[in-house]
Amino acid sequence: MEPLLFAIQTLLDFVFYYPLFMAYLWMIGGLDYFLRREFRKALPDEPPELPFYPKVSIIVPCHNESAHLRETIGYLFKQKYPDFEIIAVNDGSNDETGCILDDMGRENSRLRVVHFETNQGKAMGLRMASLMAQGEFLICIDGDALLDPHAVCWMVRHFLTGPRVGAVTGNPRIRTRSTLLGKIQVGEFSAILGLIKRAQRVYGRVFTMSGVVSAFRKSALHHVGYWSIDMITEDIDISWRLQLSHWDIRFEPNALCWILMPETLAGLWKQRLRWAQGGSEVLLRYLHHMFHWRSRRMWGVYIEYFTSIVWSYGMLTVALVWLWGRLFPMPFGLQLPTLVPAWSGVVLSLTCLLQFAVAMLLDSRYERGLGRCYYVMIWYPLAFWLINMLTIVVGLPRAIFKKHGERAVWAATDRGIY
Repeated sequence: MEPLLFAIQTLLDFVFYYPLFMAYLWMIGGLDYFLRREFRKALPDEPPELPFYPKVSIIVPCHNESAHLRETIGYLFKQKYPDFEIIAVNDGSNDETGCILDDMGRENSRLRVVHFETNQGKAMGLRMASLMAQGEFLICIDGDALLDPHAVCWMVRHFLTGPRVGAVTGNPRIRTRSTLLGKIQVGEFSAILGLIKRAQRVYGRVFTMSGVVSAFRKSALHHVGYWSIDMITEDIDISWRLQLSHWDIRFEPNALCWILMPETLAGLWKQRLRWAQGGSEVLLRYLHHMFHWRSRRMWGVYIEYFTSIVWSYGMLTVALVWLWGRLFPMPFGLQLPTLVPAWSGVVLSLTCLLQFAVAMLLDSRYERGLGRCYYVMIWYPLAFWLINMLTIVVGLPRAIFKKHGERAVWAATDRGIY
């Protein structure tokens, strides 16, 4: 009985201390990044002067985006960068996407349009457009995103100052915030995604770029073979392939891009399940690289995500033990009176709020009014930790048993209420 009690207590300690440890690691790393790399930089609407302005190709893969395309492409036409082209890929859309793109292409010669007869997937669209691109530097955004007019300039400067920079990830901001889920995600993208990217840049590599707004050096893409067409999250996959080939990925918080996100539980579940499955697919595919000394800078990212998977299954185990004790009698010492003991629940809640406060303080340089969403963040651990935990539990088996080589194609997406 004692070994079982020790195992349960160890599991409880791990479930509690792991998110606590990571929260403070991200806060310390994020603050370090901010003070050394952001504090004295200009704001998004004050882009740096570049020594020269090489041609840039902006790629927009689209599938059934007729409701958003005119706004998205219209924002791209307003870019302050002097020399750019736009390549839009209509990936087998069955709505008016193709007609809208053709009309806009006739109105503005900067826009070139590629049509796929059938749904080939985002990765294939990115591949085709990159092979057609006239520029050495590619900016890739989603078909419903609004790119800040100065974003291209901010991202290109990294390529001009760093010959080993293979890609730059931008700073996505949420514009669907009419519901509680939408407002929580505003804080999440600051406190979780933005803070993590800052911290990961401090201690090594980033887990993933933001697929909705990324910039690439074309020669780096060619070196690694472009995007994989069989990975459900092509952004995570290309991030790992570039970094395992010793290309650097940088985070540019001034490269703002306004995006739509799910505002229903069903839409959020589908999105997070895709993210979780995609992360697990990458973890499994590149496992053998982790045993090589040359890949040591990726060890921190790999261990971090692997531990998050272990934590998710550990949290599920604790929940099942607690539920079993509610339904059936258990030996003395094995019963869990509550899932979150009072003192640890208070510590986790305060740490979570502190993390959101730090992240929103850092991001207040780039977006005003973030404080209005702060009061709803108390719900984040209850709602989003549960969803993220369950999606990892479900996503890992789906990644393991996925048919090898199966093409990843577009699926219907919840774009929220705005």
